[in-house]
Amino acid sequence: MSDFTALPDLAARSLGGGVIGVNDEFFAPADNLVDPAQPTFAPRAFGAKGQLYDGWETRRRREPGYDWAIVRLGVPGIVRGVVVDTAFFTGNYPPAAAVEGCGVEGYPTAEELAGAPWQPLVPLSPLAGDARNLFAVESPERITHVRLSIHPDGGVARLRVHGEALPDPRLLAAGPVDLAALEAGATVVGCSDMFYGSPGNLILPGMARTMGEGWETARRRGEGNDWVLIRLAGPGRIRLAELDTSHFKGNAPGAAALRGAGDSTDLENPAAWLDLLPRTELRPDTRHRFLVPSGPVVTHVRLDVYPDGGMARLRLFGQLQDLDALVLRWFNALPLAQAVDVASACDVDRPCADRLARSRPLTEVPAVLRVPS
Repeated sequence: MSDFTALPDLAARSLGGGVIGVNDEFFAPADNLVDPAQPTFAPRAFGAKGQLYDGWETRRRREPGYDWAIVRLGVPGIVRGVVVDTAFFTGNYPPAAAVEGCGVEGYPTAEELAGAPWQPLVPLSPLAGDARNLFAVESPERITHVRLSIHPDGGVARLRVHGEALPDPRLLAAGPVDLAALEAGATVVGCSDMFYGSPGNLILPGMARTMGEGWETARRRGEGNDWVLIRLAGPGRIRLAELDTSHFKGNAPGAAALRGAGDSTDLENPAAWLDLLPRTELRPDTRHRFLVPSGPVVTHVRLDVYPDGGMARLRLFGQLQDLDALVLRWFNALPLAQAVDVASACDVDRPCADRLARSRPLTEVPAVLRVPS
């Protein structure tokens, strides 16, 4: 993808991302790195340690070395690009930075990650001050944590880690799942308009806190209606749809409809689309929940709003029908050490687990890795 910033920020606090370790945050806390809001600045606003910054800032380093912060991604995935944003840091930004990633099981501490097999995502690269420094990433491996190193010290406002969500299929198989959730692997692949708010907000976790955290279109003056197209986490049957217009009061859609398609190669063909929820009246500032009659397995869903307006969230609860494709993509993308750990946890001895991990990419799911659906 040419503009990787259009992909979700997997490190954002709104997705569950967090800073789990930092060597220094004397002037400003590293937690600011994952704040989804744009950085701000108030000139001549001083605290006990100096000018207040909306970012992470370390003290001036007087000995050799560099400073670092470790971020747990809110949703693991394939990283496509990183933004090291030095907004408002002018005489105190780092001259250079590097970003590494690793994929591990569980929820390790920063100390436990010290010996993890870190791999470079962004090599040591020069930074500009008060700027969004963009770096494309070409790594096929699934990442759970990133480590930002600044050389030698200084301040960074935000760290954005844009990529494609790649969830653990073992967790998705545990029960009904929101097939449209970003954290389950769904993604927005098209929309008619996003003048006031991104359609990607529809599939974020949690409740929207304000109208600005939803999807909103411009006022439509002509014929037609606005729409969003979502690729689901995997093929599945949808049983319950939630259309949430919370916070949208004078600008909620008058009605909405849902259609599904099971053949991703034929989305341009109107005959490929089947009704899931017929055109239905909506109310402002309301979480609507609708039962969906049992229908075919679908891979894509189109939400049509009539004629325009805004929506906070879209939830499509159902059951994944075939996990094999997800298991293959997930296991093939794991870093080697994590793949060995996963196979070993499936009652495979360590040497066999190592051979299985090194034989990737697999084209079929071995019996030991099959996840019951």
